[in-house]
Amino acid sequence: MSYPRYINEMIETTYDMWSKGWDEYNGGNISYRLTEQEIQEMATDLADTDYRIYSEPIVVENLLEVPHHFQGQYLLITASGSHFRYLKEQPAVDTGIVKVTETGYDIVAGFVTGKRPTSEIYMHILAHAARYAQNKEHRVVIHNHATNIVLYSLLNEVTSESLTRDLWSVLTESIVVFPDGIDVLPWMVPGTKEIGQATAKLLEHTRLVVWAKHGVLSTGVDYEDCFGLIETANKAAGLALDLQRISGKPVQENDVLTDDNLRAVCKALHVEGRYL
Repeated sequence: MSYPRYINEMIETTYDMWSKGWDEYNGGNISYRLTEQEIQEMATDLADTDYRIYSEPIVVENLLEVPHHFQGQYLLITASGSHFRYLKEQPAVDTGIVKVTETGYDIVAGFVTGKRPTSEIYMHILAHAARYAQNKEHRVVIHNHATNIVLYSLLNEVTSESLTRDLWSVLTESIVVFPDGIDVLPWMVPGTKEIGQATAKLLEHTRLVVWAKHGVLSTGVDYEDCFGLIETANKAAGLALDLQRISGKPVQENDVLTDDNLRAVCKALHVEGRYL
């Protein structure tokens, strides 16, 4: 059975995240915005798979007011209750394709056993809309529970600037990977319109948002872009945790990269650090 590239890449990404311990049980969710060509070729691409395309879409309305510029977009998205350990064995069960409408979405394919999109679909729609307004090449939104990032936000009173500076200062590559920094959203109840709206507001300025005491959300032009953002931030958070544990001091009281060091990296690699 041959799935199109955008489904195969979701299969690989979800399993990789589970393998890293970032998506325990049914935690985490991911979505991908289809290209115009992928939309036009959907019927052909899915014809020889176990995906089902619905002749009459399943309509879900009155969820939220979708920004006008994002209405009509198609998202491949994981299901509520999907287990990333097993998604690779049953993608037609644990993923589906929705068409974003004025006040919600239509399920047009997938979810063949009757599942519905992740409870974080409000966030996914609004996050995509926010990043699409900034970059028309934007494609992917990932939310997971990257272990080191969660632990760091439990041990430290993090703000957007403090977390960004701490992670920049312990791993040289961090400022290259996320020069726009990390925005921190104080703890909120997940799966609500409110957390989706608050996250989307932050995504107007950055591609990476930490939900304090919960997890992380990244956005990007493809799966690897999103995965790499989290992978880099999570490694830096792990280094920062070890540094705190070994030294017994806050990160910035150690011999970490200085602002001048970071400015030198930015100059050499032609990036602009948000907080420098």
